[in-house]
Amino acid sequence: MPIESYVATLLIGMISGAYMLGMLIWSAAYPEKRVWPPDHATNAIKFRVWFMTILIFSTAFILGLMDWNRFEWPATIRWLTGVPLILIGNIVVWNGVLKIGMDATSGDATGLITDGLYGWSRNPQYVADIVILIGWGLLAASLWILPILSVGILVLLIAPLAEEPWLVEIYGEPYLIYKTKVRRYI
Repeated sequence: MPIESYVATLLIGMISGAYMLGMLIWSAAYPEKRVWPPDHATNAIKFRVWFMTILIFSTAFILGLMDWNRFEWPATIRWLTGVPLILIGNIVVWNGVLKIGMDATSGDATGLITDGLYGWSRNPQYVADIVILIGWGLLAASLWILPILSVGILVLLIAPLAEEPWLVEIYGEPYLIYKTKVRRYI
């Protein structure tokens, strides 16, 4: 496959990641002028955020396939670690989506959820998405996906920092109490 294909795919993922990082860092640094979560989650905002997120994951997937097992790791190690991490991550992510709903996952205030997975982590979906990216990285064993995995994981680690001031603003004291009882990630 021509190097241009790798570079173009990598650029799409990195631009998407840079957009998400910029939006989240801005929102964390200036919560009164935040971009995420939005004051009102319009369909356009939801589409933009989901589209960029999907591009990060998709480019990691495509690059992993294009550069499959560049590191020449043993198949048993890759398949016995990568696949379970991907499966567990997906189970947790979709359990979280079912628990809080797609609207809340997309930036709407729909009520504070503090039980189930949210009793263990304030951000189980982000943690699970990180697990999925790590699992795919192990399974694909690709050099080309490392920048995408890095930016994707960074986006997922910064997202709660942008969301927490908004959660305090929306849910007030109940969220502050919840913060003292449940860790941000694990």
